[in-house]
Amino acid sequence: MRTEARIDLSAVRHNVGVLVERASDGAGVMAVVKADGYGHGLVPTARAAVQGGATWLGVAFLEEALALRAAQVQVPILAWLTTPGEDLRPAVADGVDLGVYSTAELATAQSAALATGVTARVQLKVDTGLSRGGAAVAAWPDLCEAAAKAEADGGVKVTGVWSHFAFADGGPDHPTNSRQTAVFREALVVAASAGLQPEVRHLANSAATLTAPETHFDLVRPGLAVYGLSPVPQLGGPAEFGLRPAMTLASTVAMTKRVPAGAGVSYLHRYVTESETTLALVPLGYADGIPRNATNIAQVLLAGARRTIAGTVSMDQFVLDIGDDSAAAGDEVLLFGPGTSGEPTAQDWADWLGTINYEIVTRVGARVPRTYLKASR
Repeated sequence: MRTEARIDLSAVRHNVGVLVERASDGAGVMAVVKADGYGHGLVPTARAAVQGGATWLGVAFLEEALALRAAQVQVPILAWLTTPGEDLRPAVADGVDLGVYSTAELATAQSAALATGVTARVQLKVDTGLSRGGAAVAAWPDLCEAAAKAEADGGVKVTGVWSHFAFADGGPDHPTNSRQTAVFREALVVAASAGLQPEVRHLANSAATLTAPETHFDLVRPGLAVYGLSPVPQLGGPAEFGLRPAMTLASTVAMTKRVPAGAGVSYLHRYVTESETTLALVPLGYADGIPRNATNIAQVLLAGARRTIAGTVSMDQFVLDIGDDSAAAGDEVLLFGPGTSGEPTAQDWADWLGTINYEIVTRVGARVPRTYLKASR
């Protein structure tokens, strides 16, 4: 292929197995497969995660959960982000757990249950300090009381209580983590006082799964680590946590040409050759998820050596200056991968561009084919 994202599903299975072992006191693992499996492919990675030992799957949006159900993925699924006016009936009918942040959302779930004749499974989220989704602490008692009444009236089952860390990737000793954990424990007491008995309580994301066993409760909720990337690179790379990166982004040299010294390269001539040299054209650009600010910064592997992108990244292509080295049209270019062949890693790209490894893999565009090196069993 001209370009492909090679996805190693055996790595996904391996990584989930590592996370299952890390989960303390018998806590289950909810593998987060939102955003097309962090760019790795929703259904194939979900199946591989289940094969690796995940007992739950987590997604952001209803359509992601429904796509998994349509693919006959039958483990429990939590979809946690809806907006007013969305039709919850298909998700309720398919047994998808719904994240609920307010009494208004709870009422919408009740209405969907009444319309479908199926009990709505809901998980109440409390905002413990991220100040994003979830019920504010002041509103939490009212939400719990309303949920308990909805259960008593029939049609709704509270299956979970959960929250989300703001600083887990700052390391296990960050004081915000302990404050959020304390608030979460208090919220659990309020829920119990209202008469709620959820199946699962969960707080830990990838970073907390790997570094903070006291936050594991009944279920851990890793995302990035499922795909073999470190959520706390300051504490160690994937290998230090026993993880294997699952994605390798590869392309092909489209053409090479000799140019003289002083040749301006790509838009705005932000790179000018210092001497006569060979340029190699790679058919990937910002429409495929290669950040435009990778210009003159990010590196790739070509012909056994790291090469820095030369000149402005375009919509569909970028250029490499390979000097007098030998390369030809059709040669493989590795943008990032596990690093075992000398290629950069997603973390390398994140470091060069001042971002996080999450963004590097999730932004790989839809026109880049995903090739699964080992199909799900």
